[in-house]
Amino acid sequence: MTVSPPAADVDLRGGELFAFLSSPQADTMNFLNEIALRFPDAVSFAAGRPHEGFFSVDLIRRYLDTYTEHLLRAYDGDEMRVCQDLLQYGRTKGLIHDLVARSLAVDEGIEVDPESIVVTVGAQEGLYLVLRALRRTPGDVVLAVQPGYVGLTGAAELVDMPVRPVRGGPEGVDLTDLGDTLRAARAEGLTPRALYLNTDFANPTGHSLSRTAREELLRTAEDEGILLIEDNPYGIFGPEQAGPPTLKALDRSRRVVYVGSFAKSGFPGARVGYVVADQRVDRDGRQESLADQLARLKSMVTVNTSPIGQAVIGGKLLENGFSMRAANKREIDVYQRNLRQLLDGLAGHFPAGSRPEVTWNSPDGGFFLLLNVPFEAGDDVLERSAREHGVLWTPIHHFYGDGRPRRQIRLSFSHLSPAEIDEGLRRLAGFIRS
Repeated sequence: MTVSPPAADVDLRGGELFAFLSSPQADTMNFLNEIALRFPDAVSFAAGRPHEGFFSVDLIRRYLDTYTEHLLRAYDGDEMRVCQDLLQYGRTKGLIHDLVARSLAVDEGIEVDPESIVVTVGAQEGLYLVLRALRRTPGDVVLAVQPGYVGLTGAAELVDMPVRPVRGGPEGVDLTDLGDTLRAARAEGLTPRALYLNTDFANPTGHSLSRTAREELLRTAEDEGILLIEDNPYGIFGPEQAGPPTLKALDRSRRVVYVGSFAKSGFPGARVGYVVADQRVDRDGRQESLADQLARLKSMVTVNTSPIGQAVIGGKLLENGFSMRAANKREIDVYQRNLRQLLDGLAGHFPAGSRPEVTWNSPDGGFFLLLNVPFEAGDDVLERSAREHGVLWTPIHHFYGDGRPRRQIRLSFSHLSPAEIDEGLRRLAGFIRS
């Protein structure tokens, strides 16, 4: 009897897979998570997570009950319709779009038709859908303020859309560099479609745009014929006095696509975000909205956003007068306290004129600030910091996407206790001096 040789294992070479899988962006989150898991006793200034002290399973149940009762009233007690809304495949554009619209009006002064809102699986899906819709030809590019959120550059790579960086800085965006970048892209035969940025307490810088910068940016977008993708997950986490309006609230010519998330203000586990896309689109002589086009794409990606996750967020909105700012009063107090403690602690450990020289910016809110350090802060240096000093932070190169270490790191203060901030700063100062 002839015995056939065993079949050879089937392997795939990296070159046979999508190029993004070999890019620095693809490894960013995995690397940071892996470092945190390997050094569980380290104090982490790395994770940009919301405060967990007020999380409660009972609260989830209550919010779900609140939204269920809301539906029962809307459907005149028809429990079958309520069950269909909550337990069946749902409307692609979302279940709570009307509540989101009311929340935007209350918290941000943004007045939009609920039908211009698509409820997404977190803001990340929203970014993907917007870029996928805008990327029509290989010559289409998106501009992004750098350093900036790695999820944007990752989403752009997934849709094969090149990203052209625009300098940020204390003003949030360098408008001169924006103009230069637009002209350079067009001179190469490319078509800039949009500029992406955080307007309030940006990740990773903590910077916010002034009202003057916002108005100038809107004028530039209109003059240059580009959209602005305003991603604003941190805007409500500032001091009580009102800051400048969002770009979308100032927008009078539908230049702004507004991306929001309830991951920081609601619960990350609910995975609920949204996009406001009220731009008009002509389809064969029939006028629709950009939101309608995003919904078409979403139907082929995630079908719909979890109705149960939406119901939990909907209940939270209903119980707080549609204001996530009001719903997060306790959390905002924690973030403001932590920010003050971090700034005071840095001043104590690194007084002006001391050596080594360490400086930082002083945002008014949000989750992050930048620390300028006297060494190239790469991933190998982070690992040494975790191993020898028990403190984690984020190298800034992860927000440029090029893997080149720089003398700057991001510190996140949102999820830490006062004792952890004090101990973390003690360890961080020891590491920097070493």
